[in-house]
Parts: sequence; structure tokens; C-alpha cells
Amino acid sequence: MIRRPFDSGDPDRLYTVTGGRSQAHETSFDLVTLIVRECLPTRGMQSEHARILRLCERPVAVVELASLLDLPVGVVKILLCDLLDSGKVTARHPQSSVRGSQLPPPETLKKVLVALRNL
Repeated sequence: MIRRPFDSGDPDRLYTVTGGRSQAHETSFDLVTLIVRECLPTRGMQSEHARILRLCERPVAVVELASLLDLPVGVVKILLCDLLDSGKVTARHPQSSVRGSQLPPPETLKKVLVALRNL
């Protein structure tokens, strides 16, 4: 299969896929936001939504989804908003799970840095 650049794609298809929307209402998605499905695809679901759910069995970054789906990131974000609003996926930034209380104290980090320099 020959992959064509986005510029040679069909704009009517993208308009249909997004339901005419040009922007995602959710601003918490960035390129590295991890997406995980909360359910399996259901009968009658839009094919792009179903593909996203099949791809997100394990955490997948938004940018990786765009690549796998061969769609622009903006279109993928719109589709993800639909799935997020309906509770079919969850989204989290990779750093959101790290809390300040879980970080080692600065003294420990300094010791590690000194040890690395001594290598």
C-alpha cells in the first residue's frame, strides 16, 4: 500500500470523520498524552472510534495513534474527545502520575550526579 501525504488526502473524508468539527474542545490532549481504552468497540460505532479502541488496549500516545490511523493529529484529538466524553477511553499525561512527594530528596539526586561524574 502506498501511503500518500496528508495534503493529497480527501478533505471531504476528514470533514465526515469529524462531523464537520475543526477543533477538539478538550485542551488536555498533547502529543504525548497516553490513551487507554475502557471498553471494547460496539456494533454500530464509527469505524475510526472502533479502530482507536482496538489500538488502545495498552497506553498509546496521541501522536502514535495519529500515525497508526494515518490521520492528522487534530482529527485524532477530535475523535478522542468523543471517546473521552462517553467514558470509552481515559487520558493521562505520562508525568501526571508522578507526585512531588514521590521524588527523591535533592541530596540524593546530588549524590547520584556526583557518582555519575566519577564514572
